[in-house]
Amino acid sequence: MLSDGRFPAGGYAHSGGLEPTVAAGRVSNAAELEQFLVGRAETAGFVAAVFAAAACSMASRGETVALAGLEAELDARFPSSELRAVSRTLGRQLLRAMSTIHPHPYFSVLAAAPHQPMVMGIAAAAFGLDSRAAALAILHESVAGPAAAAAKLMPVDPFEVHAALARASARLDRLSEAAAAQAEAPVCDFPSLGSPLMDIAAEHHKRRSTRLFAS
Repeated sequence: MLSDGRFPAGGYAHSGGLEPTVAAGRVSNAAELEQFLVGRAETAGFVAAVFAAAACSMASRGETVALAGLEAELDARFPSSELRAVSRTLGRQLLRAMSTIHPHPYFSVLAAAPHQPMVMGIAAAAFGLDSRAAALAILHESVAGPAAAAAKLMPVDPFEVHAALARASARLDRLSEAAAAQAEAPVCDFPSLGSPLMDIAAEHHKRRSTRLFAS
């Protein structure tokens, strides 16, 4: 439910960087789309998964004071100011949805506009899920969003898109396990995997006069 595109948390309005990537000519068919999804999962998706897993663990243990440091470390992993803003917008919307759908005291420790992985991790804890489940939810969301956007952005068979998502399932399982394991390390040692083209694309995208998606 947390990573379903129909969940009222604003994800449907974002392409996860696919729109500017298609506009730049770097993704034009189903095979290239699948490579894009894999790359997104292995970089930005994995970093988000580690932070979501850590937030879930901290909340479950009642370590709410440590969450502020976690938020600052994640902020530092967004070179693009636009991607920082997108993450906080999605976090705010997810927090609003969860506060209505499944109210829990955990959410009171968050700022007004927290990063999306932070909210996802705490939401998982509120539902009684473990850190691996939190990581898997954010990983699935990181690829399902762009996959859904692909149908509006490029001539691609939706069956091929869902086949790519199905092939990614084992990869996402592996990444979620690795993310849950890394989430137990000191926060300063959390991964900071770069995706420079995504950072550049985000900055270009916000300046486009016409666009279908917010990011």
